Amino acid sequence: MPSPSASPLAATTSGRRLRVLYAEDVPELRELITLLLGTTGHSVDTAADGQAALRRIFTASQAYDVVITDHHMPGMNGLELVQQLRELAFPGKIVVFSSELNRDVHERYVRLRVDHILPKPVFPDTLRDLFAQL
Repeated sequence: MPSPSASPLAATTSGRRLRVLYAEDVPELRELITLLLGTTGHSVDTAADGQAALRRIFTASQAYDVVITDHHMPGMNGLELVQQLRELAFPGKIVVFSSELNRDVHERYVRLRVDHILPKPVFPDTLRDLFAQL
């Protein structure tokens, strides 16, 4: 059994600490992902919508390795954020969390080459497996 300091998520990323931006309009979910990924050594910044996420990307002192976005957000939704990231040639991974996507929207994300689409709720084990693939 691993020691408390040897978290499964940290172990699966081979010691690489990722810089993550999480765009989500629900404050509790932002806190949960920040806590979960932060306790494993990853650096997590959050934004309440796509527009705020883009501002963080433009003003960040260091590039993000991963952008995680919700689909349903006020202002600029996840699909619009991903379109903007692709236009900016964002070099990192892009992950979409969503409680529901119709077929057309799902296919649009696929055409935009998102790395992963995960249905909500996203469980810690699922997130650990995802980061193992990143």
